[in-house]
Amino acid sequence: MLNNYTAKYTKISSGYMGQLVEWPEVITEGNTLEECREMLKDALYEMIKAYHQQGKEIPVGGGLLEQLSIET
Repeated sequence: MLNNYTAKYTKISSGYMGQLVEWPEVITEGNTLEECREMLKDALYEMIKAYHQQGKEIPVGGGLLEQLSIET
């Protein structure tokens, strides 16, 4: 089954923070937006693996919305 999750990115002093809207526990940081995207995907895969091992239900994803937030 393929799920799409909504990623929210926030500009922070050290680069970018990324978090999944539907699964807030999946969160990471990267120096660049692209690095943050890749690290968020890795964090998602690891969280899915952990949930499977624990027998937990995986949250259902939403749509293909990507929001970029910038602190000013």
